[in-house]
Amino acid sequence: MSASNPRAAARALGIDIGGTGIKAAVVDPIAGELVSERIRELTPQPSTPSAVIEVVADVARRLEMTGMLTPAMPAGAGFPSVIKDGKPMTAANLDHTWIGAPVREMLEERLGRPTLVLNDADAAGVAEMAHGAGKGQRGVVLMLTVGTGIGSALFTDGQLVPNLELGHVEFRGHDAETLLSGAARERRQMSWKKWGHEFSDLLAQYEFYLWPDLIILGGGVSKELGKYQKYLKTRAPLVPAAMLNTAGIVGAAMAGAGAVGRTRRPSRRP
Repeated sequence: MSASNPRAAARALGIDIGGTGIKAAVVDPIAGELVSERIRELTPQPSTPSAVIEVVADVARRLEMTGMLTPAMPAGAGFPSVIKDGKPMTAANLDHTWIGAPVREMLEERLGRPTLVLNDADAAGVAEMAHGAGKGQRGVVLMLTVGTGIGSALFTDGQLVPNLELGHVEFRGHDAETLLSGAARERRQMSWKKWGHEFSDLLAQYEFYLWPDLIILGGGVSKELGKYQKYLKTRAPLVPAAMLNTAGIVGAAMAGAGAVGRTRRPSRRP
């Protein structure tokens, strides 16, 4: 990588840690594009801190072997939890031993590079607002990522309100995502019609709370939008996410690019 190329110099490692998969790539945050192959591995089970960190480290090593990931690049990681001071406060889709673990420090030590950690849906939302379906949108924008769980990201005039976690609001006596995530739809053996009607009721609840001007739908179920969109009734326009499975990686890298100015240079554990 030539240091004389400003865009190349701004590249960062984007990591998307989920309940079912761990994905990573080298990203050009300015363009919002992957500049390396996207590597995906299954999330280990049980998904303990040590097991997950090892998979992330292995994926990073494989990217280093391609020559695309260099030592000078910072990293950003989307993580399925409320994140406060670099630590997960919840663990709905990962092992409960993650709660309170110093995930940012663990990643920095293992990867040997400055790293910023944020909620995974927030990371996807950052990318969609900068490069995707929310680009140029003012007012209140709500992004939902529906897959293993239901993630959410909220923006007001382009500013992120972090750690919203709308998947855990009560819906019909349960956490919403336990009834209406993509995984829950399969578990409950719901048709798209039945799921669409129930999800529409959940959207009405979100709209009552937040009055968004735009709703962006991402995650695995957004790929099937044509099968259930007619059952969704919303006040705000509802559009599919534009970046699909790259949003989390790109948004994490965008956040991580800001970590390059941190003064502490982490040591790398062999």
